[in-house]
Amino acid sequence: MKPYHKIKRLGDFLLSGIGIIILLPLLLALSIIIKIESPGPVFFKQKRIGKNKSTFMIYKFRTMRIDTPKDMPTHMLEDPEKYITKSGRILRRTSLDELPQIFNIIKGEMSIVGPRPALWNQDDLIMERDLYNANSILPGLTGWAQVNGRDELPIPVKAKFDGYYLDHCGFILDFKIFCYTIRNVIKSKGVIEGKNEK
Repeated sequence: MKPYHKIKRLGDFLLSGIGIIILLPLLLALSIIIKIESPGPVFFKQKRIGKNKSTFMIYKFRTMRIDTPKDMPTHMLEDPEKYITKSGRILRRTSLDELPQIFNIIKGEMSIVGPRPALWNQDDLIMERDLYNANSILPGLTGWAQVNGRDELPIPVKAKFDGYYLDHCGFILDFKIFCYTIRNVIKSKGVIEGKNEK
């Protein structure tokens, strides 16, 4: 492990802890809205690939109905609009649905910055990342591939960006990714909700 990764883990823990305290009113408000709007749990849990291809359960705010096909990326659904709730549409466009992953970061399953965690059944992405050893680090809430195209990127390109991050990760690149993430969230850049949008 590079020395930076040890410092990064400490930073992730501290920043996430502070984030939970600051964002607690927002987290509670969103939880109430989700619960009132549609039946089902407030949080959505899904098995993802973590460091060294271990698996963990990722947390998100639920943005879709409970009858949505499981373990399928939203951009692969033929008609995702029929499954996404009204509040879910806003949460996804603003990436607020990702906020519960702060708890994954606290637990040490994720980092603030790193490759976005693949679904457990995304074998093509997992294999492509193996080419660059990009499965060897903690996945992130945001990442280099995320700010360079997100859902718009073909899998080989996405994996190549993840490999670039592994080779060049450091405070400057992480800070750049963090700033680009804020810009992309404001613009809803790179978000694709279904096959038709591609």
